Amino acid sequence: MRQAGRYLPEYRALKAKSSFLEMVRTPALAAEVTLQPLQRFPGLDAAILFSDILVIPEALGQGYRFRDEGGIGMDYRLDTRTQIDALAPAAAVPEKLRYVADALVLLKKELAGQKALLGFGGSPWTLATYMVEGGSSDEFERIKLLFYTDRATFDALLEKLTAALIAYFQMQIRAGADAIQIFDSWGGIIAGPDYEGASLKWIRQIVAALPKDFPVILYAKGTAPHISDQAFTGVRVLSVDWTNDLAIVRRTLPANVAVQGNLDPVLLNTTPAIVTRETAKLLESMRGTTGHIFNLGHGILPQAKIECVEALVSTVTAWK
Repeated sequence: MRQAGRYLPEYRALKAKSSFLEMVRTPALAAEVTLQPLQRFPGLDAAILFSDILVIPEALGQGYRFRDEGGIGMDYRLDTRTQIDALAPAAAVPEKLRYVADALVLLKKELAGQKALLGFGGSPWTLATYMVEGGSSDEFERIKLLFYTDRATFDALLEKLTAALIAYFQMQIRAGADAIQIFDSWGGIIAGPDYEGASLKWIRQIVAALPKDFPVILYAKGTAPHISDQAFTGVRVLSVDWTNDLAIVRRTLPANVAVQGNLDPVLLNTTPAIVTRETAKLLESMRGTTGHIFNLGHGILPQAKIECVEALVSTVTAWK
């Protein structure tokens, strides 16, 4: 999952000298943060690019910041069709986000084929929630009202975001990403029958525009009723949140779609003994199955204890 290094003292030391946004926009710093978890825990299988999903709205002309009280604030809120039409075209994204490609090139060289390199981005729906709400939201009222009352304007925004993400992911692949993760973090807040029109159809378009059979991982929080539909979007891996029984999910999916997950991140705030027990329980539940990538069921928390992460890695790598 993302945010893999923010619980580490070496990350905090770096962040004391450079802001989050400076680290994201500086390829050498982004590469350094990306590699920190692997340097501390050599048993990890992949490096996950240090970045943020909101680089896409920023590249389109709507910047973002972190609010003092917590959460995300956009520089302004999308209120009108005119504002949506004024967003930069998808063709501008690779140049504006060249720093992401430069970080991936540095990482690809550093990893030298020894570890996988994962790129990522947000889903069109999840990005749209921030852009229309003006930042983090509790009720998501504005984006839902747009979806239900002005579908043409909603679709215009999602079309722009989909095109931008296709250009962005194609750039990441050219720069050396071995797989792309799509985070539909707010997929679970739309009414079930509307998940297809609000989110999944756009994800399907993105996957179809990427190189054939290129590994795409989809994480969509709170969307358990839609897992079967997600499996037929063309993605190769479904990353499952911690509220699901992963063994049951595995049995319901086609064999050519792998699963990733799904330990509750809060467990890493407990004790090594608890982490070892719960990790072993999850691994045992998947015994005899294929296509399982062990991971958390959401992003790691800043309060995670290093000794708990050590227990997790050692339990997984020693599993027989």
